[in-house]
Amino acid sequence: MMEHLTVVKHPLVQHKLTLMREQETPTAVFRQLLREISQLLAYEITRELPMEMKRIETPVAPMDAPVLAGRKMALVSILRAGNGLLDGILELIPSARVGFVGLYRDEETLEPVQYYFKAPENLGERLVIAVDPMLATGNSSAAAIDLLKDAGATDIRFLCLLAAPEGVERMKAAHPDVPIVTAAVDEKLNEKGYIVPGLGDAGDRMFGTK
Repeated sequence: MMEHLTVVKHPLVQHKLTLMREQETPTAVFRQLLREISQLLAYEITRELPMEMKRIETPVAPMDAPVLAGRKMALVSILRAGNGLLDGILELIPSARVGFVGLYRDEETLEPVQYYFKAPENLGERLVIAVDPMLATGNSSAAAIDLLKDAGATDIRFLCLLAAPEGVERMKAAHPDVPIVTAAVDEKLNEKGYIVPGLGDAGDRMFGTK
């Protein structure tokens, strides 16, 4: 079993995260760094995937070799910023099935509002990895996990770039069975619900919007 919270301290992860935090980092570079760091985080979150043996022929001799077992995993992007992580992980695991959860945060209440949900079939037979760069209040993330569980998912993991302590606690209270993998847990949330020191709005920085 994975720990409820895993912070990936690998030097490459931390270096790329620092570059992403810098406000002068251009959109194209931010997007590329997000794709790269997503693959490093995916390496950690998939560490315990089930394996089975398969008989193969190498150019030299036959052997029993390990391959992934069970149905192909499902990657679920929490729109819109989750797509930045999704793209990188799909390069690493191109056979994964893909779903999307559309949520936006009401700026006054900070509560999530759903506008879209589409998930692969047979979620109960797949490892499901939900991705969103920022775990801030945790309200949207918890709501997304609610939707996935309602759709049948039972083995869910959550991958994010940055987390706030408030978001980690919210997720732990709502979904203690869902491990979180992140590159850093920052100091706090500000009055607008942004992670401090954070890196700003991940979606705006990724897509060049404000």
